[in-house]
Amino acid sequence: MSGNSLTRRPQYGEHDQVTALTVSGLTYHFGAKTALKDVSFSIPEGRFCALLGPNGAGKSTLFSLLTGLLVSKAGTITLNGHDMRRSPRSALGDLGVVFQQTTLDLDLTVTQNLTYFAALHGISGRAAAKRIDDVLDRMSMRERAHEKTRALNGGHKRRVEIARALLHQPKVMLLDEPTVGLDAPARAAITDHVHSLCGNGDLTVLWATHLTDEVRMSDDLIILDRGTVLLHDLAGQIAGTRPLNGVFLDMIGASS
Repeated sequence: MSGNSLTRRPQYGEHDQVTALTVSGLTYHFGAKTALKDVSFSIPEGRFCALLGPNGAGKSTLFSLLTGLLVSKAGTITLNGHDMRRSPRSALGDLGVVFQQTTLDLDLTVTQNLTYFAALHGISGRAAAKRIDDVLDRMSMRERAHEKTRALNGGHKRRVEIARALLHQPKVMLLDEPTVGLDAPARAAITDHVHSLCGNGDLTVLWATHLTDEVRMSDDLIILDRGTVLLHDLAGQIAGTRPLNGVFLDMIGASS
């Protein structure tokens, strides 16, 4: 199956929607190795989009490019209308990120972690306190606000990291395999919480995973393998009458 031969078909009513994230012709090399090849996709505002691919598919490289940690000479990234190359500060200002590895200060309380991060974005005083309360409420973590982060379980630490990424009210949130290391109930809870964040239409989520059970049939789904987009459509359209996991395994097998 050739790269980008199958792309997302616009769904009913989408033609008038605002695009939150657009990637066009993105290619990246590590020396002689091609990590991404002509990757292109668009995600409408307010959607949950799963980026599904096996380990080594290029998901982390793509996230590094989306967050400005890597820069590609080939292709463009447009985030909330801002070209990443021409206006990186504006683009990154509309972006929230949850990395695969925990980056919280374990010796601080939940509130202290969030207060520090808010200050980095120039938010302080009553404004910071209100935003912290709001994001903790959204993640059902208000009752743990004054606990040391070290004492939290893995699922609750993830909730704090998601709350932190929401503090500056981003338009797009990237989550790089955020359930790694969590047990099944915690994985399900985090997945449910993040899906609910898209409910009012003001936040767009790109969720990288290799697990098909984290994808809902109503989600946008990008299947990435060997640095190439194999398909982008609604998950239910991709799955059809078959289990999504079987379709996914067949697709990545066919691309090898």
